[in-house]
Amino acid sequence: TLLWETLAKQFVEYEQMAPFLIPEDQQRRLLDFLPLFLKAWEQSTEVVVFPNIQLLASEVSKLLTKEIKRNFNGKPAEEARLALEQFLQQRVEAEDGHLLLKSVYLLSRTDWRTMQNIIGSGLPAALMQCLYLFFTFPLKKISDDGERNEHDTQTREMLVEIMLNMYREEQGVEELLASDKLQSLIIATASLWDQCSQSWKVPTGRVLRTISKAQTKNSILYLQAVDCIKIAVQNLFKLADTLPASDVCEAASIVLCFVKDSYPVSSALLTEFESNDGYQLMLKILLRFEGLQQNGDPYLDEILDMLTCLSTCGKTELKVCGNIVHPQLPHFDFEWTRSSGMTVKNLQAFQVLQSIFLKSNDQHLCGRILATIGTIWAWDRANFFLLEWTLQPISQFTDIIHFKPRPVQVQFFRLVESIVLDLSYVPHEILKKVQYLIKENIVPFCTLTALQCLLSMTQKDLLFSDIFRDSGFLGLLLALLRKQAKILRKSAGTHLSGLEEGIEKELNAVMLNMVAALTVKSVRNTVVLKDYGMVPYIKIFLDDECYRSATLSILEQLSVINYEEYMSIIIGALCCSTQGELPLKLDLLKSLLRILESPKSHSAFRTCSGFNGLLSLLSDMEGALQDPPSGLWIAFGQNCILELVFYILQVITAALHLDPVNSNFFQRSGLFEKMAEDLGSLGCFWTQGEWQISLSLEKKRTFAEFLDAAFCSSEPFPMWLKNCIWIQNFLDHMAKGTLHQESYLKERKPDVGEAATVDQEEGPQGQKEHPVAFKRPGNKLPASAYSLDCTIVHPGAVCVMVKLLPKLYKDGYAQISQEIQCAVVDHIQSLVRSEKSRQVMCESGLLSTIITSCQDAFLNESHPLHSSLIRVFEKLASQAIEPDVLR
Repeated sequence: TLLWETLAKQFVEYEQMAPFLIPEDQQRRLLDFLPLFLKAWEQSTEVVVFPNIQLLASEVSKLLTKEIKRNFNGKPAEEARLALEQFLQQRVEAEDGHLLLKSVYLLSRTDWRTMQNIIGSGLPAALMQCLYLFFTFPLKKISDDGERNEHDTQTREMLVEIMLNMYREEQGVEELLASDKLQSLIIATASLWDQCSQSWKVPTGRVLRTISKAQTKNSILYLQAVDCIKIAVQNLFKLADTLPASDVCEAASIVLCFVKDSYPVSSALLTEFESNDGYQLMLKILLRFEGLQQNGDPYLDEILDMLTCLSTCGKTELKVCGNIVHPQLPHFDFEWTRSSGMTVKNLQAFQVLQSIFLKSNDQHLCGRILATIGTIWAWDRANFFLLEWTLQPISQFTDIIHFKPRPVQVQFFRLVESIVLDLSYVPHEILKKVQYLIKENIVPFCTLTALQCLLSMTQKDLLFSDIFRDSGFLGLLLALLRKQAKILRKSAGTHLSGLEEGIEKELNAVMLNMVAALTVKSVRNTVVLKDYGMVPYIKIFLDDECYRSATLSILEQLSVINYEEYMSIIIGALCCSTQGELPLKLDLLKSLLRILESPKSHSAFRTCSGFNGLLSLLSDMEGALQDPPSGLWIAFGQNCILELVFYILQVITAALHLDPVNSNFFQRSGLFEKMAEDLGSLGCFWTQGEWQISLSLEKKRTFAEFLDAAFCSSEPFPMWLKNCIWIQNFLDHMAKGTLHQESYLKERKPDVGEAATVDQEEGPQGQKEHPVAFKRPGNKLPASAYSLDCTIVHPGAVCVMVKLLPKLYKDGYAQISQEIQCAVVDHIQSLVRSEKSRQVMCESGLLSTIITSCQDAFLNESHPLHSSLIRVFEKLASQAIEPDVLR
């Protein structure tokens, strides 16, 4: 503060004495004062406490202006340029020119009033003269002195910063109009770009862009009066053929800035630009980038952005009369609003962008045009209609999109998709062209991308199911798929290689997905598919995993109009599948599950030999779960095989669910007995000899505890026993009629944190919950659930459990074998508590099954199972004893 006070006093003395001093002494006094001012500035971290700062700024600026003029007045241009450079650079500690420049630089960064004093000194015009000389006349000799180059850079940065601060103000721009240097500099950039000073290109561009943003009505009239834009455009036409594309683009962007920025004030420069073929110049320059792979040229992007802005420059709204083709999406509303003021009014500017896309195959150029169109649509949704009803850019682009690079094709079809997704509009004419493109299939990748676009639309709204049927597109897809199905049938067992196979396969997959999407919830489209005789051809695609999901979806839609045909196809495919086609079997079974959710399908399942077909699958799995595995089953894990068993039983349960006809058929046909035989031959159950001599059990666990241990316990259960427990668990849920509602979970061991969580969770009755191999979504089954009195829906499944009871054994595991046998019998006992359950069980012949299957344990009082079997028998016998049982 003391230093600033001292300086203030010195400057007051200077003010008082100045009128009495000759100019030279006055100038020297001011120059002597400035080093102290700069020192104070540096020591106070640029915090100025100086009451007469505006007067100081005025005095210093006037002196700098005077000295600049003295250095270039009456000298040839090159000599003046050299003199100015020497004047402004710092060669010794206290060079006058550099001292003045640095002082003005610091003062220009203070406040608006100080800046007004600097502008009023005449400095804007003087510095414009300097900039013109520095830009236009490069030094012939470049110094190798690194220190001098550093000083040159510092001087240039200060000079440019002063100009930027002055020319941001309209008053600063107005000060330039007294001379011709602004017009001369603009024209110089458009004519001497290849001959100018390289180090002053970027600074000159920055200064001119700043002036452009601060244009006034007077500055626009000034530039118009001297034909500045006209001359610049003419000169740029000459440079466009000779200069590298990036250089001419940089020069042109400066001129276009003045055109674009002046429009809010006056349309004069835009009119001059248009009347002198300015748009043709821009098109010519931008097409020079063809093939150059200029992904990040800032001036190219700047010109494209300015042309985009110019497309909204116009005095009147476009008057177009469009025709909305119906049908349209329900939420489409044509009554858009134009409150944003960003609607397209200048079609000439947009035509440059459109022409670039039509004429260029450059990935970056075409990609930028598409991005620009998306931006214009985002400004105002009306712009899509204004452009498409006048210049038809998207419609025209569709005709040539297959010539463009792949990334451009992808970007284009995303843009087309956005018409539906973002504007909620169905562009019927464009969609017809896309469909024709798919039909011609000139470039398979383009066809694939177009199909994916239409698929996305179809999945948005069911309306497209009608649109694409009525347009003939569904018929086209079916014809193409029939052709591909015939090729697949002929080429069975042979494999194509290379990229072509990949794209062809993707095409087939997307076409199938498209047909699947068109038939979902559309009986009419499903009827069309059937009337085309496509069912035999669609079946062919089932064998390939990449086609299977869509193929099954189509066939599931077919079930809506003909359950029998669907069932015969799926069950036939299951029966024809080979042992190694386990994924196919699983997918077919899951499809059956989805269809069997409808009770109407149950009869078709029975009449199409569904039960026998599924049990034949079980028969074919003989030995699949033996440990160690053998044959083709080695390729599959035990979990995958067990999963197949689970889904077979699930489908059977679903077909029996709430269907007395199917239940009676299954019972009368002895299919539960066959199921027991097939399950017993899977390889995990004991099949060698009679029941073994009983042992005394040291411990006795419940069935639920065995399930818990088999699923996530660290106890080393043998694999055969785990599989047996799971199958008994499947049968338990089948008996209760709930198996088809469960989800299969592959066996896993929880981590420490998860195990702790499971141990801490408790069910509604305070019992800890135990993970199971399957569950209803979002629920676990508590252990207590296995001891509750549950209604038996399919007693035949309990009979299967009993038939498998003697087979829950393996040599070397006698103790645990008998323990699990006891657990199963106790669990069966818990199932027959109610009178209703006992009655159902008796009717199913469970008494006979117990006697015939478990005779040794039933008659041997020392057998651990004896007492449990007797209790089950007594409960059932209290209901009724059949004559066969008495015998």
